[in-house]
Amino acid sequence: MTTIALLSHAQALAAAAGLVEILIDSVDNGASVGFHRPLAPEEATAYWQGVCADVEKGQVLLLAAYADGQLAGTAQLQPSPKANGRNRAEVAKVLVHSAFRRRGIGRALMDALEAEARRLGRTTLVLDTRLGDAGEPLYQKCGWTKVGVIPAYVIDEHGQPDATVIYYKLL
Repeated sequence: MTTIALLSHAQALAAAAGLVEILIDSVDNGASVGFHRPLAPEEATAYWQGVCADVEKGQVLLLAAYADGQLAGTAQLQPSPKANGRNRAEVAKVLVHSAFRRRGIGRALMDALEAEARRLGRTTLVLDTRLGDAGEPLYQKCGWTKVGVIPAYVIDEHGQPDATVIYYKLL
């Protein structure tokens, strides 16, 4: 059984070791989420410390997915702080540990993100991912619309450019 929790700052800090493990596993398995493999634990830890600080400031909503009592995935909702953007939020770092994939956890995280966005009155959601990443079919199944592709947007660990695709969903 999968449960999704919205983490407080204290809960995020307590889950930090598991979040680091999920990020490293995701990068090691080819996810393009801002890091190159091999991802050093220190770099992953520093990233999550920053996210925890943003959770404390109310700038990020951090969701955690638990399967069989273990932290299995995570996702973030980043509401726009801009006066003309009170209706929108960005979805970021939708990650599921490879040991828990193909169980519907990614879909559960996406559904929970959308519920949180609705609760906050955020009706326009956006996300980006590397073109061809494993998350693309999930976003399409969840009803997201592809806006377009930006060529040479990110650089892979071999120094080669990759395209990024932008998606949106209106709630």
